[in-house]
Amino acid sequence: MSMLSDKFDLLTISDVAQLLHCSKAHVGKVIDGRVFGCAAIPCIRLGRRKLVLRESLSVWLEKNETDKIEASPVRGVRKRA
Repeated sequence: MSMLSDKFDLLTISDVAQLLHCSKAHVGKVIDGRVFGCAAIPCIRLGRRKLVLRESLSVWLEKNETDKIEASPVRGVRKRA
């Protein structure tokens, strides 16, 4: 069993949030791809539960560190007539 735990180092959303210093809700949005300018974190879904491989998180961090993120658009701004 120790070989399996070494191969599959799984993190919960709480673990990922703690590592990234953000909320669980924000991690959930990133996993679902709902954060502009940020690629979705790859995860494994087991029913309603979402788990992230530690290696996938490391690769995701490196990719986001090197990618150029565009400025997000301003919401709710309308031209006055």
